[in-house]
Amino acid sequence: MAKRRLSKQQQHRIQKIQAERTRRAGKREQAIAAQRESGELGSEQSGLVIAHYGQQLDVEALEGQHQGKLFRCFVRANIDSLVTGDRVTWCEGADNTGVIVARQERHSLLQRPDNFGQLKPVAANIDHIVLVIAPEPEPHDNLIDRYLVAAENTGIPAVLLLNKADLLTDRNRDHIDALLDRYRHLGYEVLEASAHHPDAHGGVITGLVKDRTSVFVGQSGVGKSSIIQTLVPDRELKVGALSESTGKGTHTTTTARLFHLDCGGDLIDSPGIREFGLWHMTPAEIEFGFREIREVIGHCRFRDCRHQGEPGCALDEAVAEGRITPERLHSFRRILQAMEEQQARGLKLS
Repeated sequence: MAKRRLSKQQQHRIQKIQAERTRRAGKREQAIAAQRESGELGSEQSGLVIAHYGQQLDVEALEGQHQGKLFRCFVRANIDSLVTGDRVTWCEGADNTGVIVARQERHSLLQRPDNFGQLKPVAANIDHIVLVIAPEPEPHDNLIDRYLVAAENTGIPAVLLLNKADLLTDRNRDHIDALLDRYRHLGYEVLEASAHHPDAHGGVITGLVKDRTSVFVGQSGVGKSSIIQTLVPDRELKVGALSESTGKGTHTTTTARLFHLDCGGDLIDSPGIREFGLWHMTPAEIEFGFREIREVIGHCRFRDCRHQGEPGCALDEAVAEGRITPERLHSFRRILQAMEEQQARGLKLS
């Protein structure tokens, strides 16, 4: 499957955007140089990117007399894209401002494709992705598998959380239990929570996020926003306080924001990281995204096997032996087919 090709108009637009970014970067570098020469910048220290506002970022001081305070910072032009959750080295300036001079090493990076098919970083140093499902709307394994493929390829552990467990009935319980057992057997952590049982619900959620940096993903209606609101009950107030503390206004293009939780963990909240597209991936990446399938790849009779029912396909043999469930193989094939169709449409439009 070929990667999506960009039209001439799209290529021109990208070039124009890059040229404008280069021009702005040059102006920032001149301003930073002037600050250094005048002695306005303090010594280097560690910080945490809390929020992103276009060319400016809110950075929390992690050391020194201003530890815990937020500063609105500019970024040196020679630094790769910074995102919420990044740890950085920065220098304090005047009036609650600063300059980021280096990005520290990341232990994980969450990315998604933009409208042009380019991977865009959206959050860093995440400890796990929490995939939220619920009895209603009915969970579908193919959608779950898409999220898990994305998680496996980022190298970030995924946890399945069945929210609204009080909606389990005699009609849907067997189906959902079988669905969750399928992922338990693959080694995924699976938890259940219900807002109708506040004590248990709070304990499950707190235990899930405590001392870790979490992001929540899942389809609409499963209760992600309610869970986030439970964890950060005064979220909107904290957003306002964050803006007030830097003396700057908020910006509508903010991609993600990090909140410190009372239980000791952190939460990165953004609509941009609640869904992941897969069409930019290669077949090999889709294969890797299915834990049990990647163990079988390479054992087919024919080297060019497409795993769509060809003679001697190792995946079919693994199903017959019980090493791969029929449901997971069907989901795998659906994802590959959908990618082929979507990429073919992209090629025709370019």
